[in-house]
Amino acid sequence: MAIYSISDLEKLSGIKAHTIRIWEQRYSIITPQRTDTNIRYYADDDLKLLLNVALLNKNGIKISRIANMSQHEIAEKVAAISEVNFENDTQLDALTISMIEMDEYKFDRIVSTNSQQIGFERTMLEVIYPFLEKLSVLWLTGSINPAQENFISYLIRQKIIAAIDQEPLPANKAAQKFVIYLPEGERQELSLLFMHYLLKSRKNRVIYLGQDISLSDLKDACKIHRPDFIFTMITETFAKEPVQKYIDRMAASFPESRILLSGYQVAVQPVTPPENVSILKSLPQMLEFLSWNSGMANVMSVVK
Repeated sequence: MAIYSISDLEKLSGIKAHTIRIWEQRYSIITPQRTDTNIRYYADDDLKLLLNVALLNKNGIKISRIANMSQHEIAEKVAAISEVNFENDTQLDALTISMIEMDEYKFDRIVSTNSQQIGFERTMLEVIYPFLEKLSVLWLTGSINPAQENFISYLIRQKIIAAIDQEPLPANKAAQKFVIYLPEGERQELSLLFMHYLLKSRKNRVIYLGQDISLSDLKDACKIHRPDFIFTMITETFAKEPVQKYIDRMAASFPESRILLSGYQVAVQPVTPPENVSILKSLPQMLEFLSWNSGMANVMSVVK
């Protein structure tokens, strides 16, 4: 059984610790337990209940009314609100609940409903990515455990792969070709998979190599495919050494391809990009490049 401090509850629910204590005292929403040394702590069931209560309260239901609802009524109301209220905070809270409860059905309903309403790309940009940012904070502060993180990451991964599979392969043999990969030591697979989706949905040809790819293996793949573009992300590696050397080696190894680099290390380290290298420091910059590149590809197809 996991245990949580009131600070963990605050980070996960977005409700201030002071307010949580008031809810305990006035409405007996949850009741903390105490260690042998009289330190307050909360169990899994307390956290799950508080997350549901917090979502209802943020959506205008008074805490006095919530206190008189059964847990079944609370769960039903949360499900109903999550399906009709597409405000970001509500969706983030609903995803957090699905992660803590390790509820695949609840997660699927949230993502599927959002995808039907606003499309998969906007669901990723406006719901999933903000949730992943929240997840990284929760992980760093120890508020969630590896099982919860792995559970929700796997479900997100499956959704992206399903969306990729639904996109048809480009019929145009002249479509631009992208090789995308992660260097050795990188683990940001969800971001790379989403890039695969973004490229394929814009009618590009994508060769997905995955993670832990050495430059030697990349060279072998590029000899076969001769890509127009090579895309990668450098976030975890090169944290203690200059990333410039790796970039220079890439530029020299693939002079006929345009190399697109993203990730934390290329954003924060001083980098001088060689002539055939472009730095995309953020997701908005990547989207801007994709929009510009799609426009140019359309123009070239008309010219041809």
